[in-house]
Amino acid sequence: MASLPVPHTLPRVSPAIVGAARGRAAVRVRTATAALGGGCGGGGGMEQRHGDAPHSPVKEKPVMSNIGKSTNILWHNCLIGQSDRQKLLGQKGCVVWITGLSGSGKSTLACALSRELHCRGHLTYVLDGDNLRHGLNRDLSFKAEDRAENIRRVGEVAKLFADAGVICIASLISPYRRDRDACRALLPHSNFIEVFIDLPLKICEARDPKGLYKLARTGKIKGFTGIDDPYEPPINDSN
Repeated sequence: MASLPVPHTLPRVSPAIVGAARGRAAVRVRTATAALGGGCGGGGGMEQRHGDAPHSPVKEKPVMSNIGKSTNILWHNCLIGQSDRQKLLGQKGCVVWITGLSGSGKSTLACALSRELHCRGHLTYVLDGDNLRHGLNRDLSFKAEDRAENIRRVGEVAKLFADAGVICIASLISPYRRDRDACRALLPHSNFIEVFIDLPLKICEARDPKGLYKLARTGKIKGFTGIDDPYEPPINDSN
C-alpha cells in the first residue's frame, strides 16, 4: 500500500472559516435545545457561544480555594439552581437521617418511609449504611476514624440529593453525635431531620438479625456499637 506524504506543518485555517464553524456550532446548540423542548427563558438559556470575549464585559479574576487536601479549585455555579429543580419536582429537597443501634429497624423504617412518600408522588432515595459499604465506602473499616469518614461521605452525598430536590433518607448507625451534627451543618434552613430510633440494647440484641451481637459478645468483632463502643443519642429531640 502506498503511503501518503505527511506535511511538516499543518495547513493554516483562515479566521473566516473559524468564524463560520463557530456560527454553525451555535446553530447546532440552538437546534438541539429546540428538540429538547425549547430550553428555558425563550430558548437562550442553554446556548453557549465561544470566542465572543471582545464583545463581553470584563470578568473578574476567579477566586480559587484550598479545601482540605484539594488546592486551586474553583466552585462553578450553574444557571439552574435548587429552587428550579424543586419547582420541577414539586417538592422540597431535604435529608431524613435515621440513626440508632444495629437491629433497631433503621433500614426497615427507611424503606417503608420511601415507599409511602413514593406512593404520594414524591421522589425519594435511600442511602443505607451497609449498601454504601458495598461501593462508595468499601475502603473504610469500622475504626473510629473510618466511621467518621463514612458519615462525612454520606452527609456530602445526602447534601447533593437534597440540592437536587430529592427527599434523601439516610439510614446509618452513625453513633457519634459530632458526626451527625456535622452533617446537619451541611444543610441549613431546617433541611436536616434527625430521627432517632430509641430502642433498648436488650431488644436490639434479642433481635440480632445479622448475628453481629453474638459475635461481639464472644469477642470476634471489636468496636461494636452498644457492646464495646458507645452510641451517643441526640441531646435535643426537636432537631
